[in-house]
This record gives sequence, C-alpha cells and structure tokens, in this order.
Amino acid sequence: MSLTPEQKKRFRTLGHQLNPIVMVAGNGLTENIQLETDRALEDHELIKVRFSVGDRVLKRQLIAELCEIVEAELVQEIGNIALIYRKSKKPDPTLSNLLRWKA
Repeated sequence: MSLTPEQKKRFRTLGHQLNPIVMVAGNGLTENIQLETDRALEDHELIKVRFSVGDRVLKRQLIAELCEIVEAELVQEIGNIALIYRKSKKPDPTLSNLLRWKA
C-alpha cells in the first residue's frame, strides 16, 4: 500500500490540526504501545505519534518498526512527531479523521 503524492499532501494538511495520540518513550515499542497504536489507527485512520527518544537514528528505526508492526504507512516525520495512516476496515464517521475533515 503506497500513498500517492496527492494523498500525502491531503493527509499532511489534515495532520496539522491533530494532536499526538500515542507517546513512545525511551523504553521502546512495548506491547501496550503497539496495541494502542493499532486501536487508534482502526478508530481514526490518520494519527500522530510522538517519539521521546534522544537519538535520531533510533527514532527513525522505531518509526519504521512501528509502521511495519501495525501495517501502517508513514505520511510525514517532523521532529519528534510521526504522522501515520492506515485505512480502517469499518471507518466510523464520528471518529475517523479522514471522514470528519472531508473537503
């Protein structure tokens, strides 16, 4: 599942108004973080994740690993924030960030 440049642009625009839902600290990707990220993606489809690790290389590895585990696509990475997307099987119009902010 690869995103087109138009999709990425739209998702980045929508991502500006979002706050991070999941916080990843220095102890890495625990099972609870993986489960919470999976749940948040199923509910919201487009989420922000904050990474509070000091090392850039480690942060990029954690982002790639998290996206692979939850089968999500990285839309954008700025500083300590990653914007990730995964299409929901049954999107809820009241929760999905894509449906709530539809143009």
